[in-house]
Amino acid sequence: MLEQGTISIHTENIFPIIKKSLYSDHQIFLRELVSNAVDAIQKLKMVSRAGDYAGDIGEPEIEIAIDKNKKTLSISDNGIGMTADEVKKYINQVAFSSAEEFIHKYESKSDQPIIGHFGLGFYSSFMVAQKVEIDTLSYQEGAQAVHWSCDGSPAFTLEESSRTTRGTTIILSLQGEEEEFLESARIKNLVKTYCDFLPVPIKLDGEVINKQKAPWRESPSNLTQEDYLEFYRYLYPFQEEPLLWVHLNTDYPFIINGILYFPKMRPDVDVTKGQIKLFCNQVFVSDNCEEIIPQFLMPMRGVIDSTDIPLNVSRSALQGDRTVRRIGDYIAKKVGDRLKELFRDNREQYISAWKDLGTFVKFGVLNDEKFKKQIEDIIVFRTTAKLTEKVAAETPVVEVQSSDSDAWQDVTPSPSSDSAPSAPYTTLKEYLERNKERNENRVFYSTDEATQSTYIELHKNQGLEVLFMDSFIDTHFINFLEREYQDVKFTRVDSDLDNTLLEQDKDKEIVDPKTNKTRSETIKELFEKSLNKPKLNIRTEALKSDDPQGTPPAIVLLPEILRRLREMNAMMQQGTAEFPEDHILLVNTAHPLIQNLANLNQGSIIQGDGESSTNQLVNLICQHVYDLALMSQKEFDAEGMKSFVERSNEVLTKLTEQASK
Repeated sequence: MLEQGTISIHTENIFPIIKKSLYSDHQIFLRELVSNAVDAIQKLKMVSRAGDYAGDIGEPEIEIAIDKNKKTLSISDNGIGMTADEVKKYINQVAFSSAEEFIHKYESKSDQPIIGHFGLGFYSSFMVAQKVEIDTLSYQEGAQAVHWSCDGSPAFTLEESSRTTRGTTIILSLQGEEEEFLESARIKNLVKTYCDFLPVPIKLDGEVINKQKAPWRESPSNLTQEDYLEFYRYLYPFQEEPLLWVHLNTDYPFIINGILYFPKMRPDVDVTKGQIKLFCNQVFVSDNCEEIIPQFLMPMRGVIDSTDIPLNVSRSALQGDRTVRRIGDYIAKKVGDRLKELFRDNREQYISAWKDLGTFVKFGVLNDEKFKKQIEDIIVFRTTAKLTEKVAAETPVVEVQSSDSDAWQDVTPSPSSDSAPSAPYTTLKEYLERNKERNENRVFYSTDEATQSTYIELHKNQGLEVLFMDSFIDTHFINFLEREYQDVKFTRVDSDLDNTLLEQDKDKEIVDPKTNKTRSETIKELFEKSLNKPKLNIRTEALKSDDPQGTPPAIVLLPEILRRLREMNAMMQQGTAEFPEDHILLVNTAHPLIQNLANLNQGSIIQGDGESSTNQLVNLICQHVYDLALMSQKEFDAEGMKSFVERSNEVLTKLTEQASK
């Protein structure tokens, strides 16, 4: 070993770093200086409570003053102040934080935390100032006021001051390119952004410009429903009211305070974009909570305030360590616990919010195994079953976590008894239990109520319950359900028809002695000839119904496996799934239109094999029946719609011609 020692850091080298790279945003300087001023006031309170100061601490306040002529910005407090020795110790020694030392001495005397920890906040002022001055007078009896000045070089001056009031004033002589901070509106905006909830009045031109009260630090019992709503409106103006919220107030296993809101969501919402605000001791830190909040909870809104979240020296980024991950797991668990409790104790309210909550829950289930195990039994689906549930009026709910017992309390007014009925919802387990005798371990589902309405009605008319899985996330969620319930078959209503929906007496069909074919076989040949689509699989079945006229004359079916392969390929190629040529046309032989068509075709055969007007009409009607069935599965392009309209007009023309004969 040639040599062993310690690395020395020269102030000549560190000042350029402070000026250029200490913080990612220059405006952060105001947050740091105001936070220091709040700390000075809190320290004075702690010293007074400890009996080390007998004087009157007065009304705490921070005053911001702008002098456009001198191009100075000053921040004054009436806090603890500093002696000359303390200035030498805490200001001249970079990164020696007075907060750390002070906390160890007076930690039992504080009802409000000290903000600072790093000792670099003061030096952020050099990012915007060409000269920084400190004028300060300590609380200590007989203390001499001092004035410190530095022009951004390692050199400084420290001399006596004529100041007579306890506290500290920081004067910044701003650089030419930073004169935006001489505008009152700019300062008000920065205070609102970073310091709005600090517990000390902050004044500008004699006007208090911060709210001071941080609702998340209040006891939940002191807050009304309107308080929670007002706070949400303040954080997110011009937004719809939240569905419900969770007030976190616990000191084990972490110190976390916060209010998290479940907002109403749109189907096109970006579930990966967070809007939760991170605070540390009531000082705004960041809108970026990706390292703390699990990804599936990113759409939540609100505030999290914790001293247990490790920050870097600039407070503008989080360190992705084990503690952060544990805090994220903890928050997710508390959210899951609350959803389970709401489902158990107020299912009507839970269902009322499900269309918005469902995205949170399903996304969480797909991405977090622990969360999945928590709430997999409370995932609900809209159903065609006639259940007796009603949905409560959409009154926001507040759920709070007590710091005393770590138990949850629901302090929401009970829903009114005249709640309007809505579509019923069910869990998958309830569905399977309810239908185990009729169709055990089989689930019929719909992904689009409008386009699949014909298929849904067919199932409903025969007593088959259909679940609606029609949110944008359900394409992936169905695959998850199939993995979780491997003994259950999931069938979309338009993929195939259960035997329950079909008449099972084909063997009893009469065979025409002239053609040696049944009516079904004749109809199938008729459609095959008229449509002339080799890849189209035509089936003839009689749909079961008490009113055949109320059933469709034909429907298009897409086999489940074929459809999923098509959708998967489209997703991988980032395109739209094209409608396949090889699909099924199921012709309903029980429908009066199809029976009349068969009779009409029989008449055209008797007249001869030529292309008679009747034969033309039969071909047109076959095409028209197919078009109508196809419309429930795909949209026609411009050319397809033009052809459909032309054929429709031609069919009507020929029908009216025959009717007028």
